[in-house]
Amino acid sequence: MLGVGYHGAGYAGWQAQPHLSVKTVQGTLETALACVAAAPVRTVCAGRTDTGVHGIGQVVHFDAPCARSQKAWVMGTNRNLPPSVRVNWAVAATSDFHARFSALSRRYRYIIANTSVLSPHLAGLVTHYRRPLDVTLMQQASQVLLGEQDFSAFRAAQCQAAHAVRDIKAVTIQRQGDLVTLEVEANAFLYHMVRNLAGALLLVGAGLRPASWVEELLACRDRTKGADTASASGLYFLGVTYPADFGLPSVVADYPLFWGLG
Repeated sequence: MLGVGYHGAGYAGWQAQPHLSVKTVQGTLETALACVAAAPVRTVCAGRTDTGVHGIGQVVHFDAPCARSQKAWVMGTNRNLPPSVRVNWAVAATSDFHARFSALSRRYRYIIANTSVLSPHLAGLVTHYRRPLDVTLMQQASQVLLGEQDFSAFRAAQCQAAHAVRDIKAVTIQRQGDLVTLEVEANAFLYHMVRNLAGALLLVGAGLRPASWVEELLACRDRTKGADTASASGLYFLGVTYPADFGLPSVVADYPLFWGLG
């Protein structure tokens, strides 16, 4: 299995789309792995990310068609990857490990630059929101999201999941200077779920909706009553939690609020 990070701008999401002439993270990674293995390689990831979404602690597994050292899988693959995608580590996993189905939870972070003018150095890395945000109010409103609930009001119309019940284990919203982050951990996520949650909480933080509105959206289970889907810029797949029995390294990246700043 591999730990993978990527800058999502310029990619049509994680999932390979061989029927379309688009660049994806999975397709790019598999091409590089094939160079190391001298054979086709197919990967399975812990959580598929959408167009423009970044990955910090993505985890993938694959059936190696040949024997290679962990160093070769990391260094050799990176030599064949563009700078926007990197393999951070490689470990051998047991036969019963599955990057997606063995996961206990996944964590996303959404970063918002709450400024009148967006720094050009943050373009594509954060979402820009001009109205002043009340982070305390956003945190208060977000706590009704905790637990196992039906998140139909926060799933995209194109979502193909069999049902909308998900278990949110933690929601944290904090500010550091002009940057506001929303961090969500859940057993799994629906299509556009984090971006739709962010869209609703932004309206609460800006004073355009009361804190009780988030609870009302949950109860009505109607996506059309919610906020616009927030931009993909600023959304990061932080990582995954797996059962300790697998003996795997920590695969949830514990990055600061935003590297390079502060």
